[in-house]
Amino acid sequence: MDFATSADGTPIAYHRTGEGPVVVIVNGALSRAADASPLADALAAEGFTGVAWDRRSRGDSGDVPGSTPEREVEDLAAVIAAAGGDAAVLGHSSGAVLALYAASLGVPVRALFLSEPPFRFGDDEPPADLADRLQRLVDDGDPGEAVVTFQREAVGLPDEMIDAFRASDQFAAVAPLGPSTVYDTRLTRQVSTPTRAMREVGAPVTVLRGAKTFPFLVTAADRLAGELARAELVVVPESIMHRPDPAATARVVRDRFPDRDSR
Repeated sequence: MDFATSADGTPIAYHRTGEGPVVVIVNGALSRAADASPLADALAAEGFTGVAWDRRSRGDSGDVPGSTPEREVEDLAAVIAAAGGDAAVLGHSSGAVLALYAASLGVPVRALFLSEPPFRFGDDEPPADLADRLQRLVDDGDPGEAVVTFQREAVGLPDEMIDAFRASDQFAAVAPLGPSTVYDTRLTRQVSTPTRAMREVGAPVTVLRGAKTFPFLVTAADRLAGELARAELVVVPESIMHRPDPAATARVVRDRFPDRDSR
């Protein structure tokens, strides 16, 4: 594990796997760098360097309370710089939103691969006060309740699934990630509809989604691919219910990586 230093001094933990052109992976909600290891390994098998990192307030990375989406953009910029400064970015879920937002703010990327980004385009939004309520739960010392509230109100999971998760061994491992739910909520609320700069990013964009996934993610992926200036939609049958298949996803990156024939 190595560390990059973000613009506000926050240490951001990352690790790299393989050798070749760099692909930085940006995880979605309630996940750590370790959760991206299978994807990083699959990218390494295709001749890339896969870089996975703990987003702010997760795992081995630090945090500054009250951080904004722009601070997470700076975190991604720091990881790209630490990895050599020339990278494609593969973002999943809210990580795909962050990747596109970062590119729109000038973070240099060779290409973007956006896996099932949860853009809502202003429709069926979570409650406007959700981020504030999640922050209060964290401040009151109950990050686990922040996690389940996020799952219920932002993700839309039914109570029976949430109850089963709360009763599982996994809950204790995920509960410490409660503070990160505030940041994911702020990010996806702030750019629920992509800005003009996001729609006009200069890097080539591949939007990925599974053939079988949540309906609103199908709508989001298809609409985003149609609205971006330089985008292709790729349906990945092996990716099921918002879980990107590592090997199939890595093949999409391989086949669409800029200048791949000269690697």
